Amino acid sequence: MTQITAAMVKELRERTGQGMMDCKKALEVAGGDIEKAIDDMRSAGAIKAAKKAGNIAAEGSIAVKVADDNKNATIIEVNSQTDFLALQDDFKGFVNSSLDVAFADKDMDVAALIAAQEPAREALVAKCGENVNIRRIARVEGDVLGAYLHGNRIGVVVALNGGDAELAKDVAMHVAASNPQFLDPTQVSDEAIAKEKEIFMALNEDKIKGKPDNIVENMVGGRIKKFLAESSLVEQAFIKNPEVTVGKLVKDAGATIVSFVRFEVGEGIDRGEEVDFAAEVAAQVAASKK
Repeated sequence: MTQITAAMVKELRERTGQGMMDCKKALEVAGGDIEKAIDDMRSAGAIKAAKKAGNIAAEGSIAVKVADDNKNATIIEVNSQTDFLALQDDFKGFVNSSLDVAFADKDMDVAALIAAQEPAREALVAKCGENVNIRRIARVEGDVLGAYLHGNRIGVVVALNGGDAELAKDVAMHVAASNPQFLDPTQVSDEAIAKEKEIFMALNEDKIKGKPDNIVENMVGGRIKKFLAESSLVEQAFIKNPEVTVGKLVKDAGATIVSFVRFEVGEGIDRGEEVDFAAEVAAQVAASKK
């Protein structure tokens, strides 16, 4: 008998929008065959609109909650199929209730949050007809925290040692705009530097051809220095005052940056073939009139 794994249940849930227990039961009946489980669920009427339920949920919202004492915060991403749903009150209510649950349970991981919110998620899916997924959460703790939300699309939490919440918020705003990949150059891996060097060499093959090794090394060194400045938060020019780096800004305030978390809606999700949701709805309406 095929073992039903959590990964199989997760894939079926994401493709159908149905509850975890329903997906597990369907997989058990289908002997672990995901495609057969989907067909069985369609035949049983469990999936009202299979194509729509299978669409990729890559839109949605980011939400952040910071404790009154600015010592801890929770950030969450909840996905929907369309940005239209992300702006509706029902979806916002689900996001906020999920955030409250995650914030209250300090040790909660995303799997536990998904399980806790499954009844509410199922009710929302049934009402709106779109797939909805809680994708990820993060909890941040520190001496001083600051958060920034850019609409509902980007959220950042920054932790400082020293300074104040206003400074932390300014740094969070910078992170939202500049999207640094690392906190400081020491966090940049040898692999990332080697990859950047490889890219530079490939793009500038004609320029470096025939040049002495020391000249090439200087050119590469300049590019790597620029790469570290562009990708490391403390080396970036502060967005509100490009005359100073973020690192200097914070140091002058007697503080240091401990960590940051940046969530952007849909980042890293393979959207596959883009779906014209409006056209899909129009086609369904037209079909219903026949």
